[in-house]
Amino acid sequence: MEEIGKIIKERRKSLKVNQLELSKLAGVGINTLVAIERGEGNPKLETLLSILERPEHRHLL
Repeated sequence: MEEIGKIIKERRKSLKVNQLELSKLAGVGINTLVAIERGEGNPKLETLLSILERPEHRHLL
């Protein structure tokens, strides 16, 4: 989980999208996104996919 969080955070920053913007685009709570980026918790696969499958982030897959 920690590695996935790092990847999401690095890609988000490279796209110049802040956490609030990404959480809104993905339809997840800001606290959920922050926890994922920190490698904390155990998010559902569908939550991770909702973050990674945004049209703006398809290249992350």
